[in-house]
Amino acid sequence: MNYYRKFLLFVALFVVCFTSVATMVPNNAKAASDPLGINAGAAILLDAKTGKVLYQKNPDAVLGVASMSKMMTEYMVLEAIHDKKISWDQKVMINEYVHKLSAAPGLSNVGLTQGEEYTVKELYQAMAIFSGNAATVALAETVAGTEKNFVALMNKKAKELGLNDYNFVNSSGLNNESLLGNIPAGGPKDENVMSARAVAKLAFHLINEYPEVIETASTPKLNFKKDGREYPNFNWMLPGLIFEYKGVDGLKTGSTDFAGYCFTATAERNGQRFISVVMKADSKDSRFTETRKVLDYAFNNFAEEEVLPKHYQVKGTKTLPVVKGKGDKVKIYTKDAINLVLKNGEKENYKAVLVLDKKKLTEDGELTAPVKKGDKIGYVTIESKTDDDLGFLYGKGDKTIKVDVIAAENVEKANGFVLMMRGIGGFFGDVWGSVSSAVAGWF
Repeated sequence: MNYYRKFLLFVALFVVCFTSVATMVPNNAKAASDPLGINAGAAILLDAKTGKVLYQKNPDAVLGVASMSKMMTEYMVLEAIHDKKISWDQKVMINEYVHKLSAAPGLSNVGLTQGEEYTVKELYQAMAIFSGNAATVALAETVAGTEKNFVALMNKKAKELGLNDYNFVNSSGLNNESLLGNIPAGGPKDENVMSARAVAKLAFHLINEYPEVIETASTPKLNFKKDGREYPNFNWMLPGLIFEYKGVDGLKTGSTDFAGYCFTATAERNGQRFISVVMKADSKDSRFTETRKVLDYAFNNFAEEEVLPKHYQVKGTKTLPVVKGKGDKVKIYTKDAINLVLKNGEKENYKAVLVLDKKKLTEDGELTAPVKKGDKIGYVTIESKTDDDLGFLYGKGDKTIKVDVIAAENVEKANGFVLMMRGIGGFFGDVWGSVSSAVAGWF
């Protein structure tokens, strides 16, 4: 009996120990997957030039985005400006709904008077700097006729941009229940949702396609001439504001009960620009303190380096054979250098990969003369040798880390007599080879 009790005690202790260890594993795994310990639902960091992902936490979790949605409205307004569908000085008459929404309590707004005209630029600034919700609706109606039509265009544009994880139900990012019964899409309590990766893609396109967005986003205060009032930018990391961070010049904050506190930031120092996204933070302040962690990590650990120099030759393929030419081979090299933002000390983790244009090669892998210096033969890209590379927002980033491979010299086409003599020589060479093989077979 005594042995039986000892056995039960041993089993109980084993179960307790095993349970404790098993319980610890997810926490350890979580800590290992998030080296920065970001206190938010999701986050991502990328190089703004190439879209290379440098850090991520739950990047594909679909969460509320609140007023960060306005980046899509900004994108579509700027697109309409560039396409000359609307203009900055175009007048917009404020209707009853937009007026009432601008006066709704608890919402971020500049007051818009019914029947009064405002320019597209005034409304855009109210949206981009002070996150004016009614101004956003007025712009949506200006671009698409109705906010309902605009939301359909938002979702269409998101698909075109390859955002993948998204659903827009209004232009502002408010919860639909705050829209005074004027619901463009979805249910009465729906909100816009996106993943951190999708938000980063949107910011990437916005900054690179319409860089003028930074001029407005970086404005610390809005001086709204219509009412003579001054409205602060909700991005408190801008110069002169309480969470000022060197280099920050955008981009968009957002907060609702559903989304928590969110912030898409962009910062530039010495020509190097990063984009960060923090979603579902605990408070107004923490979205900035957590963003600071992400940007500190970026500027302290990453820099643009020359991974491959100009005129680089891939080992083992420094030349290609040439047929029908005065020479029988041609030297090839990269047209330009490849630069990439890398973590300090990790340059050696990347290798060059040569991809030749098969359309320009014979079945035997030869070029056909004439070959001119500068002719494109293919391209070189780079790949990581390690498993910890986070890749790019779009596939392998071929468009940003690909460089042409060209012929480094001319190879003129041989004249007819030379080609004939080579053919004769080749014929007799083949005959001699056959005879030699036959004779060797006799013995």
